Amino acid sequence: MSENSPPSASPIYRAVLADDERLMRDQLRARLAEVWPELQIVGEAKNGLEAVELVAQHRPEVVFLDIRMPGLTGVDAARQIAQMEIADDEVLPEIVFITAYDQYAVEAFEQGVADYVLKPAERERLQLTVARIQRRLATRGTTDAMADEDRAPPMQQLLHRLSAQLNPNARPNYLEWIQATVGQAIQMIPVAEVLFFISDEKYTRVQTPQVEALIRKPIKELIDELDPQLFWQIH
Repeated sequence: MSENSPPSASPIYRAVLADDERLMRDQLRARLAEVWPELQIVGEAKNGLEAVELVAQHRPEVVFLDIRMPGLTGVDAARQIAQMEIADDEVLPEIVFITAYDQYAVEAFEQGVADYVLKPAERERLQLTVARIQRRLATRGTTDAMADEDRAPPMQQLLHRLSAQLNPNARPNYLEWIQATVGQAIQMIPVAEVLFFISDEKYTRVQTPQVEALIRKPIKELIDELDPQLFWQIH
């Protein structure tokens, strides 16, 4: 680099904020402007559904999600975001949970899959979060990033556990049988016999020790219907 070369500019990243309390969104936006002035806030949502829609529209690199929101919780919104279809040159956004109760997010923080900020967002704690997110964004696609991903639990598996913590009385009804096409016939296949599922465009291939079958449902819709203790997404 020559002496007259201008310094390289910091990369510009975009973010979506989601919190059902406007004052909390305003406070977080103000704190982010202090500790990460280059970050562009491209959308604000007051519930989980709006957050998912904004992420699909803007494709931000970072999403701040309040864990408890009406209609669709931040955890459920994160699960939908993690299942979004992305282009070859895109990546899923980094997730930061906003919560008043650290027990709901500390597991995600410790595992390195996501981060969290306690309400109200304090400058020092937010600086730590920003530093972690910036590091992950800067190292995406590198050997270090892939090693971190190998050590971390799958995002969907973690989000299932967090969702169970938020709704301890809810009993999810996971699939026990799958109606699938085997050759020209329709068969009922016990989920307990399935070895793995493979995405096949708008369909999903089902492999058991005996047969390979096909179901008319994309794998991103199938994920939430399967017990995360038995199946988890690896790609």
